[in-house]
Amino acid sequence: MKYKNANIVLPKELIEEIQKYVQGEYLYIPINNQYRMESVTDYKIELVKRDAHIYTKYLEGMSQKRLSQMYHLSESSIRRIVMKQRNQYQLTGTKIGKVLFHWGLENDKVKQIYDTVWQVGDRYVLKVYQDSEMLERNLNVLNILENMNIPVGGAIAAIDGKQYVTEDGVFYLLSKKLTGSNLVRICNIKELALQMGEIIANLHIAFKKCEDTSVFWNNHLLDEMNGWVKQNFEESNWNYIDKESYENIVSKLTEVSGELPVQLIHRDIHFGNFLFDHGVFSGYIDFDLSQKNIRIFDICYFLLGLLVEKEKFGLTEEQWFEFVKYVFMGYESKLELSEIEKKSVPCVMECIELLFVSYFNSIDDRACAESAYGIFKFIENQEHKIWKSIK
Repeated sequence: MKYKNANIVLPKELIEEIQKYVQGEYLYIPINNQYRMESVTDYKIELVKRDAHIYTKYLEGMSQKRLSQMYHLSESSIRRIVMKQRNQYQLTGTKIGKVLFHWGLENDKVKQIYDTVWQVGDRYVLKVYQDSEMLERNLNVLNILENMNIPVGGAIAAIDGKQYVTEDGVFYLLSKKLTGSNLVRICNIKELALQMGEIIANLHIAFKKCEDTSVFWNNHLLDEMNGWVKQNFEESNWNYIDKESYENIVSKLTEVSGELPVQLIHRDIHFGNFLFDHGVFSGYIDFDLSQKNIRIFDICYFLLGLLVEKEKFGLTEEQWFEFVKYVFMGYESKLELSEIEKKSVPCVMECIELLFVSYFNSIDDRACAESAYGIFKFIENQEHKIWKSIK
């Protein structure tokens, strides 16, 4: 017989109702066949998501030993998961070999490096898209930045002159392969954080110069908070954050939104989208989500991602605050931030995490939703320390 902590699996109101009848004792709950089927289905879904996350980390360069420690599995289990995931992608890989005919590269060796990205030979990268608008957005930014001599993997036209290929409703973009790879460990916190601040600032400077040369997706964090994010919480009956607390946070963002500079940003800044060649920055990748939004979004998003993956990089919470300090210092060595922007950092971070809570909750990914909510509470409780780190 299995025992579970009621505080984990039952809502507070139900626990309080049960406590009217029994407290401090084990309580057997008979199995309902329908519940059993739903539980098994949910469990399988969680396993599928977990295995996909493991494979992505493996493709990013994380060792099987480190993965076993992170996910609390044996190394043999990690190996089985990696092999299973690899086999699932074999069919897609076979089709990609045929697609490369459009570039005359059908005989080149193909190797998967991300879930939707394949390396072609030693010089190219092929990315698969289901959404043509996302592809067009990435392609537009790549072309503009390449013309400005920013280190990006420029698009390679197919034999017929088209910049991408469409096969059976799926879109394929071939680009130059940049030198370097993703970071998998952090050695010198101060040096890397300063460098990352400068790298983000340099990208923002380039974006600012080119944002008027084409039409880009206009978005704003405040619009999202007042739109789909709030709607998802309403539909789930505010199961993670109460309505009053949510509206207080959105109110804070509303008060300053008019004073937060808006420009073209990357919108998906994390170490997976930056390449380093022997410790030296070598290029930016993946502009699928590029949009006009508040510029501090990129910095906040990057630092939150680092906080989420601090175990992967072997960082403590104190070292994360040190990273915050030097990222902002590096950024401002290239591009000055206003006092309002710096003061708004915790609020923007909280909104970003609530965005993730809302999203994961809407797709019934409870584990990720709870993880995002945990990060939200951490930021909320550490606002003063974050401000202190930035000053």
